[in-house]
Amino acid sequence: MMTPCDPIDLTARLIRCPSVTPEEGGALQLLQAELAAAGFDCTRVDRNGTANLYARWGAKGHGKSFGFNGHTDVVPVGDAAAWSADPFGAEIRGGMMMGRGATDMKSGVAAFAAAAIDFVQTTPPDGAVILAITGDEEGDATDGTVALLDWMEDQGEAMSLCLVGEPTCPATLGDMMKIGRRGSMNIFLTATGVQGHSAYLHKARNPVPAMARLVDRLSSEPLDQGTDHFDPSTVAVTSFDTGNTATNVVPAQCRAVINIRFNDAHSSASLTEWLQRHMDAVADETGITFEMRLRVSGESFVTAPGALSEMITRAVQAETGLTPEMSTTGGTSDARFMKNHCPVVEFGLVGRGMHQVDEAVAIDEIPVLKAIYGRILAEFFG
Repeated sequence: MMTPCDPIDLTARLIRCPSVTPEEGGALQLLQAELAAAGFDCTRVDRNGTANLYARWGAKGHGKSFGFNGHTDVVPVGDAAAWSADPFGAEIRGGMMMGRGATDMKSGVAAFAAAAIDFVQTTPPDGAVILAITGDEEGDATDGTVALLDWMEDQGEAMSLCLVGEPTCPATLGDMMKIGRRGSMNIFLTATGVQGHSAYLHKARNPVPAMARLVDRLSSEPLDQGTDHFDPSTVAVTSFDTGNTATNVVPAQCRAVINIRFNDAHSSASLTEWLQRHMDAVADETGITFEMRLRVSGESFVTAPGALSEMITRAVQAETGLTPEMSTTGGTSDARFMKNHCPVVEFGLVGRGMHQVDEAVAIDEIPVLKAIYGRILAEFFG
């Protein structure tokens, strides 16, 4: 009789791996050993110092395949003295397992790995079960899931559907799944005028009022009223600075940073055109020169309700009695990369304490999540 894979124990062992981005910390080595012992074909897909693991049970390129995606890297612990427990100790206290990554997202990885291990050994499917796990989600994310997808394309590997195990529930396990995400882009603006003495303004050209006018225009104009699956897009001014320490000098330059979270009414390209129009207008009005640099974290996307979201709903209802809301709220995740490969939905635990001191996960929720993932696999493979 096979001994089921214990997701609580696996979560604890993963937390004890100090895998702060970009360090692998032993987490992927641990998972590779567990998965290989269960018959998974495991490949390390490391790129530019970033550790990634691809594990497949079943034949490549034959029949349908179900994929899980997640990450084992974690954010820094911050002030270690502020923690009431060892950030990498996996201490259990009051029904909670404490440690960096307990919620985001070593418990989620442990749950889907345990579900996959048990499923392929007890009910060998006609198809493939795939796990794509990265060590670079909390960092720049340039050599993590992106590297895995590049490698999959080169090797002819493919997922029919993908479930990302990020924490998605705001209050209770089962209350929300994510069927899409807003796009995100950062805009770095520089306004250049002519430096001069503040007593002789006619000899200077002050970039500060011009920059203030521009960011006011950008943040005051609603981009949209929301769409079928998304709230209205937002524009946030996150920095405004001249670096000027003198009170009697008009600075030559002023800089500002803007973050835009946008829905599926826009793309980064259309928003770039919108930004350029406002920059040109303010430049014409003030005589100040503007420059813009962009960094796009991801485009907006939505996976229309269908087979994957319906399977998740049925599995969640069976295990929790709840019907999860289909949401697109929150920041970015690696689902923004997976959506270019196959339909993707996110479902995981309650996101309490993510990135905070004394991050912790409710240990009784981890087996429930494993059971939900197991039901999804069983239904998918019929």
